[in-house]
Amino acid sequence: MAQNGWGAALRAAFPYTVPIFAGFWFLGLTYGIYMHSAGFSFVYPMLMSMAIFAGSMEFIATSLLLAPFDPLAALLLTLMVNGRHVFYGISMLERYKGLGWKKPFLIFWLCDETFSINYTANTPAGIDRGRFYFCVSILNYLYWVSGATLGGLFGGLLAFDTKGLSFAMTAMFVVIFLEQWKNDPEHRSMFLGFAVAVLALLAFGPQGFMIPAMVGILAGLLALRSRFTGGAA
Repeated sequence: MAQNGWGAALRAAFPYTVPIFAGFWFLGLTYGIYMHSAGFSFVYPMLMSMAIFAGSMEFIATSLLLAPFDPLAALLLTLMVNGRHVFYGISMLERYKGLGWKKPFLIFWLCDETFSINYTANTPAGIDRGRFYFCVSILNYLYWVSGATLGGLFGGLLAFDTKGLSFAMTAMFVVIFLEQWKNDPEHRSMFLGFAVAVLALLAFGPQGFMIPAMVGILAGLLALRSRFTGGAA
């Protein structure tokens, strides 16, 4: 029989999120400091991390806030960067079914790391499934928000030159690329992405290549999906 206590669910969920805590706090602190170095007060990373909760997009949003106003480009870029969440949501439909008031929060708090835990982890014996999912989700959310907020606060107290800190976003995407490279022995999707990005850069220049490149990569992956999945439809 499942235990109904939130304390039991929280104690069961916390060990699963400890690795996420380390990563989120480091990256969140970096994001907060980056926002401060760009001239924003700590309120911006705090509120953006609370409302957006999409790490890579929050880094990109910093550049968008400093760029000329272009809501359509911002919308398309956001859809491209976070489009994978559609597939996360579809995968979690059955697991989040029937969870009542918890479901909207679980949907909003769904990110790469939370998905990986809630999709793969078996709910510990005696723990309510919905409360376990909720505790995993809110812990990861709080890790990120607190890290970004502290980074924004400490950014004004740190006495070091933050010039070049914007490279943190580039470094983050490089690490993600290398991780995908290690996990894909054939590297075909990476070669496709690299080729399309180079062509878009040559065609549209450094200021306008991002959206065409992401549209081209998405179209290429859809067109060649049968080859990338070993002939599966």
